[in-house]
Amino acid sequence: MTTRILGPFNRVEGDLEVHLDIADGRVTAARVNSPLYRGFEEMLPGKHPLDALVIVPRICGICSVSQSAAAAAALRDLMGLTPPPNGRLAEYLVTACENLADHLTHFYLFFMPDFARLVYHERPWFAAVESRFKAVAGSAAADMLPARAEFMHLMGLMAGKWPHTLSLQPGGTARALEQADILRLVTVLRGFRRFLERHTFGDSLETVAGLDSLAALDRWRDGRRGDLAMFLTVSDDLALHDLGRATDRFLSHGAYGLFPAGVWDGGAGELDPGAIVEDVSHAWMAGDPLPPAEGLTRTLPDKADAYTWCKAPRYGGQVMETGALARQMLAGHPLIRELVAVHGGSVQARVLARLLELAIVVPEMERWARALTPGEPWCYHAELPDEGSGMGLVEAARGALGHWLSVRHGRIRNYQIIAPTTWNFSPRDAAGVPGALEQALAGMAVEAGDPMPVAVQHVVRSFDPCMVCTVH
Repeated sequence: MTTRILGPFNRVEGDLEVHLDIADGRVTAARVNSPLYRGFEEMLPGKHPLDALVIVPRICGICSVSQSAAAAAALRDLMGLTPPPNGRLAEYLVTACENLADHLTHFYLFFMPDFARLVYHERPWFAAVESRFKAVAGSAAADMLPARAEFMHLMGLMAGKWPHTLSLQPGGTARALEQADILRLVTVLRGFRRFLERHTFGDSLETVAGLDSLAALDRWRDGRRGDLAMFLTVSDDLALHDLGRATDRFLSHGAYGLFPAGVWDGGAGELDPGAIVEDVSHAWMAGDPLPPAEGLTRTLPDKADAYTWCKAPRYGGQVMETGALARQMLAGHPLIRELVAVHGGSVQARVLARLLELAIVVPEMERWARALTPGEPWCYHAELPDEGSGMGLVEAARGALGHWLSVRHGRIRNYQIIAPTTWNFSPRDAAGVPGALEQALAGMAVEAGDPMPVAVQHVVRSFDPCMVCTVH
């Protein structure tokens, strides 16, 4: 048996190493290392509770709005606030904007360029994919980047800036829109719809969102032009539906009042936040397995048997996968459920779920924008208690994000965060059970002389990792 260390990975936010044990040309075990410690959980104790709204978005520049939303939700829970309808819709719109922009960036700039590598030069689709998706030179980036920039104008209208907005507050949003702002917002959304329908799908968003089976997907893509159809051609040829299967257990906190919270383990069940525990057996951390509300962040860099700064979240003792695939499994999207039933959670399923969310959520954003009511309240206010606790559960693009806050004598006593990549890139737990990515890599065929197997990169990127969030 040999051990190979892969890393660093390009087009991944933050630092990542993957250790592979290989025997007879296959991965027998994988260990995923998050080597860059950040320490945000140690920065917050002693601060004023509202300081969290300024500090935690700096965990990440890609999903800062999701961190803002989770912090605001935890403070909202602490304060017992309920935002007005305008405030709730504004939160849906800005978090959806960030998440969908992330889906777009992942597909066009992080994931698809791997298929324009020369290793695939003999494939019948290579010339078309290279022309469209080759890094820097491909036509896709030239089409997508202006469309994404126009779409992100929504952030300027509703959140003041991106990243690190301060507009999301426990009681709603600090940015009240006038009718002219709402009209501009609708125009931005219409422009983004045009890009998706012309380039990404080659069809209406409603038609794509309505694809309800593998047979319907096959009929739809027959003769279809567009980037989704190109991905499906590549996926079928490389059997991406058979690559990167992890646990087939999924967890979602629920998003936008549209996708429900829950867990999937052979069937849908209700989410019980009390069932979440963080194990630190193989992390450079001290302590016992604890629920995040009672969690500790005590570093132990010389710990034996540890190999990462990432803790190991478990739900009822089980490894869970989170992300767009989890959201659509819990939402009951028939195409995604059939795909997972037939092939399991795979590289193809994760990417397809993200693209389907683009088609599903943009029409909802148009409806939310039209439902905004100028002149009505956008934010409610309340006094912060001197003591108490709160929990903020939201969905970032990559999946379930949770903030747990406790306050004593008017100051933060403890602040714990579980990010989506903490779930997906977790190490082994005390029972030796690997995390989701570690399971997805096990059993893969690996060429002996290949220093960075491209199939491994497909699996890693299918989770869209954000390593800087992982080790907050």
